[in-house]
Order: sequence, then C-alpha cells, then structure tokens
Amino acid sequence: MDVDLGIEHEARKQIAEGLAVLLADTSVLYLKTQGYHWNVTGPMFHPLHLMFEEQYIELRDAMDVIAERIRALGAVAPGSYAELVRLASVSDEEGAPGSQEMVRRLCDAHELLVRSARPLLATAEEAGDAATADLVTQRISAHEKIAWMLRSTLRPSSSRPVSEDPDA
Repeated sequence: MDVDLGIEHEARKQIAEGLAVLLADTSVLYLKTQGYHWNVTGPMFHPLHLMFEEQYIELRDAMDVIAERIRALGAVAPGSYAELVRLASVSDEEGAPGSQEMVRRLCDAHELLVRSARPLLATAEEAGDAATADLVTQRISAHEKIAWMLRSTLRPSSSRPVSEDPDA
C-alpha cells in the first residue's frame, strides 16, 4: 500500500532510516541502562538504582513511539537484536563496571544520541515532516536532561553554574 503523507518518498525513506538508527541507539541504551540498574553497587546504590530505573522506563516508552513513527511513514521498524545492534552507534557491552563508570558511560551514550539526532531533526524539518521533527526534538530534550542529571551525579555539589559570574 502506498503512503501519501505529503512527504516525498525519498525524504520519507531517509527519515525512516534515521529513525531506525535512533530506535537502535535507544534500544541498546535501554538494555545498558537496565543492566546497570540490576548490577550497580556501592555507597550510591539506592539513588543510582532508582535513577537508572526511571531512565530505562523512559527509554522503553520512547522505543515504542519511535517504532510507531517509522511504521506511520510506511517503513518497517527494526525488531531483532541483531538488526538493532548492527544499526546502533551506542556500544553494546558485557559486564558491570563500577558505579561512577556506569554513570560516565550512560552520560556519554545520551550525549551521543543527542549529537546523532540533530541531523535527523534537520532532515525532518527540511522535508516538512513536523511529526518526526517534534518527536526528535522531544528525544533530544530528554537525552540532554538525562545527560545533565548523570553529569551532576559525577560533580561535587559545590560546582558553580555556567551562568554565574566567576569574578563574584
């Protein structure tokens, strides 16, 4: 069945491919975050355990939204582990690093998703695909916020905000 959403076929194809990568990255990051939730230890166990749980639930919900947008564009959403890992730029890993390393790795992965989503946002906007542009904007915002929370976990509370005058 042909799809006529007012978005050129090639643009829809390119957008769906970009969304497939976003879905793959989100899926790998979901599994990594859930694994860290299960395996975190140390003095920060409880707050990290809870924070990782909030994050993997948010990622789980995002996967469904992204996959459904791919389908709405008339493409097939990747659905196997092999395909997701092949498409993802977020690295899959085994084992359980220390809690601070978990936080660093998750922060790096969320920042990677932000950087890789920006070109997709531009492509969607250029094609007049407001629905995908909105979805990607929301994902960028979510990943930026999570990265900020993770970075804040690594920094001492006495660090000054960027906007504060250093000479004061």
